[in-house]
Order: sequence, then structure tokens, then C-alpha cells
Amino acid sequence: MKKILLAIIAIIAVLLLCYTLNNRESDVDFLEGQLEQIGQHFDQRTVINQEVSSVTVAWHLDHMLKTINNVSQSLERSDPNTFESSFNIQQVVVHTTGIIPRGVAKSPKSVLPPDVILLDSLKLQLASARKNLSKIEGLDENAFYAHTVFDNLDRDQTRRFLEIHTNHHLKIIADIIKK
Repeated sequence: MKKILLAIIAIIAVLLLCYTLNNRESDVDFLEGQLEQIGQHFDQRTVINQEVSSVTVAWHLDHMLKTINNVSQSLERSDPNTFESSFNIQQVVVHTTGIIPRGVAKSPKSVLPPDVILLDSLKLQLASARKNLSKIEGLDENAFYAHTVFDNLDRDQTRRFLEIHTNHHLKIIADIIKK
């Protein structure tokens, strides 16, 4: 019985360590590689593959950029003195695994792309994303983003969310293009 209890404690300790290590993102250039990939997909923006996604590559590009920009601006506007941390099991699972299950989440209207997505709009949003992300490092660590599912995410948790969300859509784009 002691061996089982020790094994359970060890598993919990490992899970907590993984959560602690994967809950935050503190690298200054944390989305630089992903932003490069986004820009590289502009030429493939009209590609669609109904087996993978019901929308075009442009939809995913626009959605990622709108999310990065809106979340960054929300983080910047937040009052760090009002930040309240809370335990959220969905946030723990997603931030620890780095995976958002496909087809589960519903995007807020503020980050839904328009019916017509212009290349110039994507380019402007990408430039804005670079500017907005560069400001995050200088924000108070208790600057926060109120996520619709994960509750309040502090600055570094928000950065982790943006990284996971962007990678999620880049994987979808890769699957759209691959098939």
C-alpha cells in the first residue's frame, strides 16, 4: 500500500512540475517564429480543404492575428492591481499539454474574420502583432487577460496561451495545405 501511495505522490509531483514549467512563457521572442510562418502562408490564403477545416487558410491567418492583437491590447489595458488568480482545470490541461482540441472551442465575435479577407489587411495585422507583442515584456507581471474559458491569465500565462493558440492554427493550416 505504501508503494502505491508513493507512486501516486510521485505522479502528482511530476504533473505539478510539468504544469509549473509549462504554465508560463517568458521568452522575449516567444512568437517570432510563428509570426514568420504566418507571413509565409499569405500566398496560400485561398487554399481550403473541407476535410480539415470548413474555412480557408486566410480565415485562420486573420483569426490568429486578431487574437494576438486583441489579447495583447487587452493585456496592456488591464489594471494589474485588480488581477485575481484562480484555479482552472481547463487552463491547467491546455497550458500543460500545449494542445487545444480541434473543433471544441468557439471563437468570440471580436476575433472572427470578416467574410472577405484582404492581403493588405493581413499584412497590417501582422505588423501590428509585432508591435503589440514587443510591448508585452514591459508590462507588469500581473497585467492580465480575462479569457472566456480560462479565467484571468497573468502576463506570462497570456503569452503561453497565445503561443498555444497560434500553434494550434498553424497546425490546422499545415494540414489544410498538406492534403
